[in-house]
Amino acid sequence: MLTSRQVVDAIADLFAGEGADDYLGEDVTQAEHMLQAAALAAAEGAPPALVAAALLHDVGHFRGAVHGRELMSGGRDNRHSHQGADWLAPWFGPAVTEPVRLHVAAKRYLCAVEPEYFALLSPASVHTLSVQGGPMSPAEATAFAAEPFAQDAVRLRRWDDAAKDASVAVPDFDHYREMLAALTGAGDE
Repeated sequence: MLTSRQVVDAIADLFAGEGADDYLGEDVTQAEHMLQAAALAAAEGAPPALVAAALLHDVGHFRGAVHGRELMSGGRDNRHSHQGADWLAPWFGPAVTEPVRLHVAAKRYLCAVEPEYFALLSPASVHTLSVQGGPMSPAEATAFAAEPFAQDAVRLRRWDDAAKDASVAVPDFDHYREMLAALTGAGDE
């Protein structure tokens, strides 16, 4: 079993490696995007598990990132939200993993229930929405709203959408190490 430090080091390696890659045509790298989302969550006073979810929400893009990008550009969903949540699940509880799992569904939900939300999406998010199923139907939106972590996922989604500004300076990954270690279910060091 990995220690909490080993878990956090493995995640840090992803941020330092694949995280430096382009983020689907946005003006920030994948890591910058995720760090900005975490900073926005922290600034709003979100609980640590939700700050961690904001920090880790796109980790599914890191696992086989080239293949995932090819799927998205080829018009198919890479299901990064589910892949990321599943990858995190051995170490983090549902308060972290479920908002990660639901953040794409939250975009689809917001497009269905808030007509003005769609106009806030970046061009890359509009494109990915089209391959992720588009806005939810009324029945899908009702089912989503009943999910235990739906409201956390909606909060995460709003930070996700706002976390694409190349001019914003935020704390680096090391700032979150202690918080992440405390949230893991990994063995002690």
